[in-house]
Amino acid sequence: MSALNPKPRLILASASPRRQQLLAGLGYDFLIRPAATDESPLVGESPLAQTLRLAESKAREVAQTEPDSLVLAADSLVSLGDRIFGKPQDLAEARLFLRDLSGQAHQVTTGLCLLGPCAPEPRREAVISEVLFRPLTEREIEAYLEKGESLDKAGAYAIQGHGLGLIQEVRGSLTNVMGLPVREVILALEKFLGPRP
Repeated sequence: MSALNPKPRLILASASPRRQQLLAGLGYDFLIRPAATDESPLVGESPLAQTLRLAESKAREVAQTEPDSLVLAADSLVSLGDRIFGKPQDLAEARLFLRDLSGQAHQVTTGLCLLGPCAPEPRREAVISEVLFRPLTEREIEAYLEKGESLDKAGAYAIQGHGLGLIQEVRGSLTNVMGLPVREVILALEKFLGPRP
């Protein structure tokens, strides 16, 4: 772009180390400005609707204080049927999550939102991946809980860590299950920032 129309600064509205690592791996320079959005679900809200709503809410919150920047926000949820698995409150809840996901195929939905001077209207998109857990024994569940990965992860597992050993198959985007669908992020950012560095 010309000096009269410079590229906006990119901001990631997330404190997630996984999202930061994935975005950094794409070669973009960006700042981190986590949003403090209330992530409580609305009654009857689907995982798809919830992730898109929360991603937009996060983007709008950060864009208010960074009006000249392009803000990228994301929100991910794990769901099995109508049940949403958020971040477990403690190890007891994490244990229940893993028992319920054992041997089941569940969905990971990530909502994305871009907002900024070159995208004055929120650009929203959602990506859904299916993850099949292998059947887990109680001993395997306890061994995984001892790894310490469960408490800050939706669904109580981290696919980029020891949690990979719990999984039989991933259908769709693997990076989406990590929290940021890289292919879709690249395509979205290239529209506003041009080719990757």
